[in-house]
Amino acid sequence: MEWWNYWWLLFPLMGMAGGAAKAWERNAKRRHERRLETLRLKTQLRTAEIEARGVTRQAKQRGPSFVDTTASVSSDDLLGRLFTEHDEITARWLDYELDVAKLIAFPAMSDGRQPLTAAFLRAKKKADALRPASTDAKVSDTQVGEYLQAVGDYAVAFEIAEKDARRLRDSTFTEPERKRLDRAQQLLKVAVDESATQAERNVAYKRVREELDGLILLSDDAVTVLEKQVAREIAAPATPMEPPAAPAPEPQRMPIADPLRQPREGA
Repeated sequence: MEWWNYWWLLFPLMGMAGGAAKAWERNAKRRHERRLETLRLKTQLRTAEIEARGVTRQAKQRGPSFVDTTASVSSDDLLGRLFTEHDEITARWLDYELDVAKLIAFPAMSDGRQPLTAAFLRAKKKADALRPASTDAKVSDTQVGEYLQAVGDYAVAFEIAEKDARRLRDSTFTEPERKRLDRAQQLLKVAVDESATQAERNVAYKRVREELDGLILLSDDAVTVLEKQVAREIAAPATPMEPPAAPAPEPQRMPIADPLRQPREGA
């Protein structure tokens, strides 16, 4: 049989080709949007770096080879601003690291096997290592510049890792593993529910740990925070205060006869 006898196969093949083209276009669009978002974040941080370096350059032109951060309390306090940015990023990361509910919802944020999470953890380690001891320390322009770059890289790496973790959610797990994560999330609500009994919370906490075993590695700090929530005492219901009892009536005393006043016999 000649090939034109199968001309009708062209239509489903064209449909498949069109679907593949649309899928490729959607993926390309998403990749483009992520690149634009990354460039936008880097541009914002680069602008901040340029402004900060301008402050550092002014200090350098004034003569001293060290930046005394105690000499300024406004725009010249570069280390203070960098410390604030550094601490804010770390606090946002700890919000995932110590909150088991968030770790279950966005497991990639604690998974060092994820490339973007691993890049963030490397950036964090570098920024922590380059951070001066305090804002009162005297640091060279080179040290300030290196720390400035490290904080900028730390911020960008966190933003990218967070967006990727929220995009992935539990998609990297198998269907049975996703069911285990769902059960763990539901059990976690019981484990921290103040209206549940202590026994119910203890059982739920144990089952949460069992469901997460082999799926998500909880840090020691996260376990400590969760155990404190589970062991929280249940507030006893307020009982109405009883009014104080009325004082008992005092017993009446019988008058005592005075022997001197008794009538004498024969009087």
